[in-house]
Amino acid sequence: MSLKKLHTLSTKSLHKNPYWEYKLDRYALPNGSSGEYHYVHSPGSAMVVPVDEAGKLVLVKQFRYLWQRESIEFPAGGIKDPDPFVTARNELAEEANIGAAVWKFVGEYNPYNGATDEVAKVFFASGLANSIREKDASEEFEVLKMEISEFQTAIEAGVIWDGMTLAAWMIARPTVLEYLANVKLRK
Repeated sequence: MSLKKLHTLSTKSLHKNPYWEYKLDRYALPNGSSGEYHYVHSPGSAMVVPVDEAGKLVLVKQFRYLWQRESIEFPAGGIKDPDPFVTARNELAEEANIGAAVWKFVGEYNPYNGATDEVAKVFFASGLANSIREKDASEEFEVLKMEISEFQTAIEAGVIWDGMTLAAWMIARPTVLEYLANVKLRK
């Protein structure tokens, strides 16, 4: 069965800032009536799932203002360049002070499809080395390295609670496990 689509009649920007835009669409229902849909338009985001030479996941701890608590996450940020890879590379350097020799796009998802049109691009990175990039004045990061088992335990204990990190892990996990299996085979 094919579901009926809503047709956009108009779009209006209600508020815009450097990170996102709050919009209001008017739409038509198949029966001819109309409605309103409020949402956040975003240029998207890029998240990196980095794995170091010891097979550990590289994450960052940062303070999240809205929750007034620290959060452990994969490096990520809003897309500022037409190429999401550029954002991923820059965020890894800015947040974790590392660069990567090997990159692979592993998938994408929408972090909250009822409220935003954002698409988060997920990248796997390996062959890590030091790389420094100036941080945003409002951000402070602590770099953490975790075995996959430690990471999984932290998720189960609610220590890792960031939804974007959880979604990115589900997308990147097969690539990470394949990479680790290949590294073990070479040793």
